[in-house]
Amino acid sequence: MLNGPAEVECVPIVYVVDDDEAIRRSLTNLLRSVGLRVQSFGSTSEFRLASLADAPSCLLLDVRLRGESGLAFQQQVTDRPNIPIIFITGFADVDICKRAMKGGAVDFLVKPFADQDVIDAVNGALASDQKRREKDQSHKALKAAYEQLTRREREVLGLVVSGALNKQIAAWLGVSVITVKLHRASVMKKMDASSLADLVRKAEALGVEIPVVAQAQ
Repeated sequence: MLNGPAEVECVPIVYVVDDDEAIRRSLTNLLRSVGLRVQSFGSTSEFRLASLADAPSCLLLDVRLRGESGLAFQQQVTDRPNIPIIFITGFADVDICKRAMKGGAVDFLVKPFADQDVIDAVNGALASDQKRREKDQSHKALKAAYEQLTRREREVLGLVVSGALNKQIAAWLGVSVITVKLHRASVMKKMDASSLADLVRKAEALGVEIPVVAQAQ
């Protein structure tokens, strides 16, 4: 049972955009029956004005709408580009399907669709969005850790991941080997790196540049 706003916010949510009220109601009832939150809209303009929840989500979007079409929305939207889109349509048009999938849609359902097909498509889209969110959070944490490093520690990090030895780093930076070891230990701790390989992986994820002097070795 959900006890507060924070818990509700974490529950996956499905946004439905269809100008057919009966379709919106049917999809809303179906998805709520399997424990999902649902918000429905009669047009893409209504959806653009909505404040999206900070939770795994996806968009069930009708291809043909009064006003801006679903395909036009997909091609032009820039304020919420990460949300997975599942297109729904009453017309099995191969060209439209190709355009939708090429534009990044995760699925394409033709009306009338089976309840289980909708549930499976939605669950797949939500799982994909959850993985994206976890990856984004991991990268944010990694970036925050890197920002804790001092200028000298960042220099040491670049040299370490290049494969340079402590004595080489000391010579390049004009410091003692002991100082390099202290900086290196601090870098490992702040970056929460369990090994050199782990540090290299994290540096690559951040796009840390290898110093030219190290590349030349």
